[in-house]
Amino acid sequence: MPNLKAIRDRINSVKNTRKITEAMRLVAAAKVRRAQEQVIATRPFADRLAQVLYGLQTRLKFEDVDLPLLQQRPVDNVALLVISGDRGLCGGYNTNVIRRAENRAKELTAENIGYNYVLVGRKSVQYFKRREQPIDATFTGLEQVPTADEASQIADELLSLFLSETVDRVELVYTKFVSLVSSRPVVQTLLPLDPQGLESSDDEIFRLTTRAGEFQVERQKMESSAPQSLPQDMIFEQDPVQILDALLPLYLNNQILRALQESAASELAARMTAMNNASENAKELVKTLNLTYNKARQAAITQEILEVVGGAEALG
Repeated sequence: MPNLKAIRDRINSVKNTRKITEAMRLVAAAKVRRAQEQVIATRPFADRLAQVLYGLQTRLKFEDVDLPLLQQRPVDNVALLVISGDRGLCGGYNTNVIRRAENRAKELTAENIGYNYVLVGRKSVQYFKRREQPIDATFTGLEQVPTADEASQIADELLSLFLSETVDRVELVYTKFVSLVSSRPVVQTLLPLDPQGLESSDDEIFRLTTRAGEFQVERQKMESSAPQSLPQDMIFEQDPVQILDALLPLYLNNQILRALQESAASELAARMTAMNNASENAKELVKTLNLTYNKARQAAITQEILEVVGGAEALG
């Protein structure tokens, strides 16, 4: 016969675990809201920067501009910037982005191209260090809501590797936020910058809302103003090439910041989903344990009644 005390203890333990997972779900939801607010706050700068770069692009012939960040050269070595999380309990978020980075490294090896990792997040650092993979730099302990300073530190490291010709290309591996239950690891080329990718384009942001007590994501199309060319009679106090040379690193910083924001939102959404699933599983487990407890209790009562009846018959 099952031990009633052991079942009661198990029920209490599962209930306490459910309280923890539910609290973690609510914390992740609050942080997702902060992440989306940051995306909205940084958007005006990104739009204005894209406008200026587009204007310079139309004013200058980029193929005639000799700037280090636009320099295309034969690729012998690639730096893979991998963005993961510092913590677990977020489903397959870290595993998926690490696997995507490994697959990209295998593709480069098959093409006889060397690679080195620049790792963001404790989980990717621990994983690749255990496997003794080539690592140029690591960044851990970043804020869950990324900041421009953190993006700038990462960009400085990548610029140092690229401008010193230690690497010939920099690729970014991060998790693109799709919805609360969906995210996708993607690979994007950061350096050298592609002039055709500097034009402004419409984008989407997500808004976390509640409806009937449940979290939902609404995607909103953010229309940026149509890119406009700079006036032909505009006079530059500096050489436009010098202006472009100063703005391109800012554009790189902005690209990295957006990737950090997308990754942070994906991690928090994955944690929210994982904790929600854990809470639901705990709820179902408590129901099953209560049923088992009631059956065991009923069996114990029945056994006691049988013993009393048996004793009465023996005395009679």
